[in-house]
Amino acid sequence: MQIVLAPMEGVVDHLMREMLTQIGGYDLCVTEFIRIVDQRLPARVFYRICPELLQGGQTLSGTPVRVQLLGQEPNWLAENAVRAVELGSPGVDLNFGCPAKAVNKSRGGAVLLKETEQLYRIVKAVRDAVPPEFPVSAKIRLGYDDTSLTLANAEAISAAGASSLAVHARTKSDGYRPPAYWPWIARIKKHIDIPVIANGEIWTASDALLCQQQSNCADIMLGRGALAMPNLAQTIRQQQDVMPWQQVLELLMHYSEFEMAGDKGKYYANRVKQWFSYLKLQYPQAANLFQHLRLLRTSSDILLLLTNELAKLNAKHSTQT
Repeated sequence: MQIVLAPMEGVVDHLMREMLTQIGGYDLCVTEFIRIVDQRLPARVFYRICPELLQGGQTLSGTPVRVQLLGQEPNWLAENAVRAVELGSPGVDLNFGCPAKAVNKSRGGAVLLKETEQLYRIVKAVRDAVPPEFPVSAKIRLGYDDTSLTLANAEAISAAGASSLAVHARTKSDGYRPPAYWPWIARIKKHIDIPVIANGEIWTASDALLCQQQSNCADIMLGRGALAMPNLAQTIRQQQDVMPWQQVLELLMHYSEFEMAGDKGKYYANRVKQWFSYLKLQYPQAANLFQHLRLLRTSSDILLLLTNELAKLNAKHSTQT
């Protein structure tokens, strides 16, 4: 079984990858996408999205990090894919699943699922350009408006030489509404010869097992569930207990130190609120705390709230022992 940490735009940045891979259980991370239009991007763009390139293309805990590219022009994607591996990425991932309207309007992400031939041209151009020892993977949804091209798209990507295919088992129109249609992944797997990775609605270890059974895939990709339960990968792989709330708070404080130092607090408030929007799905304590946190605007106020909450829990714990 391989467990991959999904790319999540604006949420799973290098700091979050560092935190989650330190907890363990992941075999691979995929970055947020780098948008490719009509030029070979400078190295600094790759380093900004994937600072792990400066440390051998992996997190400090040793988990490989693969750069993801998003675009519609085969030759420019190929040139930038070569640059990514030259800079140290252990392979390249191609994004054909992003549902964002702004991305789709500019002919990127999931809208390309309407253009089977273009999927083939993109993957083939990138595969032909990137040295064979580097994997070229792709991520798709089941389709844009419907599933009429699902199998054709998967076959095109496989025929073009992709190393593996991650499938988010919903269409773009489905958004993130449950359920994820895992049996569709099993249908895809029957039609192509490359490894398939199942993705969508995996929130618990039991979800992971059901997904594996219905998709007929051993390999899975975790997204929102990994944020809602920080040790989700280890509950699946090692049958660990769910991380207790006090430990999650300590992790939040650790993340805060990283985030404040990395971005000088510029994005911290929004990012920690985003993380809480997932944590509250698994932890009632997070839901209660979020009621206060969501009203705060400054990083210092949020940090103070978290510090006080952790101090209360530590004091309670010390009195009980």
